[in-house]
Amino acid sequence: MILNKTHYGLKIYAYVLRQYYPNQTFLTLSGKECRITKNPFNKDRETLNVQILNCIAIHTDSELKNFEGDAFNFAQLHFKTESEEELLNAINESLFLGLKKEQKSELNWLDEPDDTWYALCSFYKAPIRNVYPFKTLKMHEINTLIKSDKYKGITTRLRAIQDPKEKRAYKANNFDYVTFSGEFERRNDANLLKHSSLMTIDFDHLPNLNEVKKQLLEDEYFETELLFTSPSGDGLKWVIKIDLSKATHQEYFKAVSNYLQQKYKLEVDQSGKDISRACFLSHDPDAILHKKHKCNE
Repeated sequence: MILNKTHYGLKIYAYVLRQYYPNQTFLTLSGKECRITKNPFNKDRETLNVQILNCIAIHTDSELKNFEGDAFNFAQLHFKTESEEELLNAINESLFLGLKKEQKSELNWLDEPDDTWYALCSFYKAPIRNVYPFKTLKMHEINTLIKSDKYKGITTRLRAIQDPKEKRAYKANNFDYVTFSGEFERRNDANLLKHSSLMTIDFDHLPNLNEVKKQLLEDEYFETELLFTSPSGDGLKWVIKIDLSKATHQEYFKAVSNYLQQKYKLEVDQSGKDISRACFLSHDPDAILHKKHKCNE
């Protein structure tokens, strides 16, 4: 809630800097980065860099290698409070945010992630021609499978295959898969039991996989629910949340695809428009899961 009321924490930086440099313009935002400005904790040198990363403002110093952190760390340097609760209260009161102390879920957002929503997805055993789900899994359970060694062997084997036809056949016959968009009686759009409010966006043959991953994680409109490398090793599986009260699954898919193409020049695999789209589970120890799903572990 504090981040929501302070533009990802930028207003926290602005407040602290104003205490040291009154009547000066010290933060000029361009995109997600601010112009280099004075650092009151480095002898007023113009070495402070502030930017928005993963929906929170962070800072570094061009001279001090260990001077880094987020808006709350920067505020602590000024307020020098004894506890996190005191720090949050100090920010709340000094910036006149109007958050009530008794609203624990608002002030202790770091310790208590929102657990009021979770998604259920159907899980299927290989091969791909098996269209009847084996069981239902939550997101943190799928993430655990991806990060474990369960699919390490077949993922390594797949990536070593050179022939495209042989590669497709091996993947279809050996990889378990899930339908991130919901629970199904049978994998077919007509046999959907309950939509999960999730959508999978596939990116294939990326020459700059790490750069695209960074762009998706920092996107200002869509939060990443789960992000992992595809079985082939040169693509990404991006799972996001959608609001079906505002548009249909297919309308969302078209809108998101257009947005990604215009903003990042990314081409999306169009097969993802199907609600029953199968998503193969690969081995990726660096898979990223949104913290709200971890509270359901």
